[in-house]
Amino acid sequence: MSFRPTSAAAERSRMRLIVLQALVLSLFATLLVRLWYLQVASGDDYRAKAASQSVREVVVQPDRGLIVDAEGRPLVANRSSWVVSIDRTTLGQMSSDEQDVLLERVAKALHHKLKDVQGRLLNCGTEGSVAGTCWNGSPFQPVPVDDDVDQQTAQLIREQAEDYPAVVVQEQSVRAYPRPFGVEAAHVLGYLSPVTEDELTAAEKKHDLSVNGASQVGRAGVEKEYDEYLRGMPGYQHVAVDSKGRVLGESGRDDAVPGDTLVTSIDAKVQGVAESELHKAILAARLRTDRNGQHYRADSGAVVVLDAHTGRIVAMASEPTYNPGIWVGGITQKQLTHLYSEKAGTPLLARAMQGQFAPGSTWKPIMTVGALTNGMSTDTRLNCSPSVQIGNRAFGNYESESFGMIDFKTAITVSCNTFFYRVGLYFWQKYGSDPANENAKDPLVDEAKKFGFGKATGIDIPGEASGRIADRHWKRAYYDSMKNYYCKLEKHPGDASAFVRLFAREFCAEGYLYRAGDAANFAIGQGDTIVTPLQLARAYAALANGGTLYRPTVGKAIVDADGKLVKRIAPVAQAKVRMPKRILDYVRDAMNNVTLAGTLAGTFAGWPQDKVTMHGKTGTAEVYGKQTTGWVGSYTKDYVVVSMISQAGTGAGANSVVVRKIWDTLYGFGEDAASSKPAIPGVTESDSLPVFSPDGAILPPVRKEGE
Repeated sequence: MSFRPTSAAAERSRMRLIVLQALVLSLFATLLVRLWYLQVASGDDYRAKAASQSVREVVVQPDRGLIVDAEGRPLVANRSSWVVSIDRTTLGQMSSDEQDVLLERVAKALHHKLKDVQGRLLNCGTEGSVAGTCWNGSPFQPVPVDDDVDQQTAQLIREQAEDYPAVVVQEQSVRAYPRPFGVEAAHVLGYLSPVTEDELTAAEKKHDLSVNGASQVGRAGVEKEYDEYLRGMPGYQHVAVDSKGRVLGESGRDDAVPGDTLVTSIDAKVQGVAESELHKAILAARLRTDRNGQHYRADSGAVVVLDAHTGRIVAMASEPTYNPGIWVGGITQKQLTHLYSEKAGTPLLARAMQGQFAPGSTWKPIMTVGALTNGMSTDTRLNCSPSVQIGNRAFGNYESESFGMIDFKTAITVSCNTFFYRVGLYFWQKYGSDPANENAKDPLVDEAKKFGFGKATGIDIPGEASGRIADRHWKRAYYDSMKNYYCKLEKHPGDASAFVRLFAREFCAEGYLYRAGDAANFAIGQGDTIVTPLQLARAYAALANGGTLYRPTVGKAIVDADGKLVKRIAPVAQAKVRMPKRILDYVRDAMNNVTLAGTLAGTFAGWPQDKVTMHGKTGTAEVYGKQTTGWVGSYTKDYVVVSMISQAGTGAGANSVVVRKIWDTLYGFGEDAASSKPAIPGVTESDSLPVFSPDGAILPPVRKEGE
């Protein structure tokens, strides 16, 4: 017997089916509505979000501003190069094996070691990171692993993008050195290196958008001093990538703003002559021998050329030097070690403004001003004997010459030491015969300080040395800092020489005393007083211009990429040396006589004194344990030229050719001269200056053999 549902049960079943159908239809309706909302109503928004997830922003470094000489000749420019970066975000989405394969492939293509590429991807401060190669920038920005790649390698990586996921290749500019007239000017120009973590943090606090993790910043020279102008403002390249990080193409760009151009006071013609002649003079000095038959070491030298009426640097050279191009693309540890090596002569040290040397007889004109403005007279006559006895020591002339009773003019002309020993002794006996009196008056020391010695000149290049005035206060301070050392050395001399043992004994007992011998040595630029070539040049400029001490400057103006004047760097008068005109004229006349009949007569033989009056002074400074340091200081109404070579013999013997070649170049005299007038016309006073293209027609840097 079959079972048939009642009409009531059938009705209930039908209702259930209707409810189920309604639920299913409502679910489908909800799904359709949602799909419509996502694809139609909100489709544009979601498509934009999806697109943004496939775009990477790559910082585009700006073209750094040019550095040009006073005539607009580029001293530092830019050349095109390529940078290869790795997107760590995309790299992190790959398996460990895939990462290893990619990094090996990148290292091989760039001719780097794998560990070096891996080191560049590490954030600075993390375990294993190395300062200078680690990454300081944003964790979301591609990290440069090589910023000076040749075009062939860069194009190879670009063309094989499928083999280089997460790798971004872009063109950029790096520093180039056109070297007009062979100029290097490494110590003046300076160099760049990657921004440090501290610098990046400081920039972020100041909201300085010109600095980012891939920035190169100035580390020395005018590159550092004027970094904020030269730097420019970075842009951004928007790069489309697929889900695996492969670059699909560029989707947009915010252009970078190039840095401003620095117009300097350097004249490339004069700078080139200064560098080449200094180098040749050092090589020539090494062929000569001293009194003991030993070849001169001639280990370093410097040249400074100043505009006497503004303090502007026309040329400044130092030896040893180096090719500034070695910093481009990252310097090697071997190269860096060489720059700091004492065996190599510490090429990174700028002797012109950081080297400190006893000035020798170039000091005598300054002492003459001090003596004549403090009681002595142009009629004063003192004995230029072969030697003078001071205490238990005979202080002699350099070559033991004797000229009898002479005045200041003759003493400067023949460079008589014993005359100036007596000048120093006169003021010591008059004001400070108590050697323990630290506050005794000393007119010669005071005069040296008025001429700016003993403190930095303020040149617009970082790292300048201050020199030293070895007066009574310095001697007491030095004694307090060194007495324990020398007193211990006296008790335990070990294998110290007899001279050192004697010095230690005397210093321990009374090294704080300022004796007559100290005053005598000070008057001839010997003893513990040291100056930089730049300081001496500035002091001689004051003699040339009537007593004004100018702040030495390399920068003259800042102009933007359109040639519009951004900033004019005006000369700054820092102080005025007060001296009667009759005394200034007397000293000038004496220094002119040096070039006519004195120790520089041979150097300036044939010089047109009737057209351009030349003044000068030689110096030969004796240094314990070393050969003599030679100086020549010279000036006209327009310029000052100072040349110094350490351990190279007499001043004129070592430096004559250097200074004469420079003077011939400045005034257009001689076979190598370029013009018949002073070479520096200066920046025009109009607000519109020449436009300098950051990358136009600039040759790659010329490297020295072996660099």
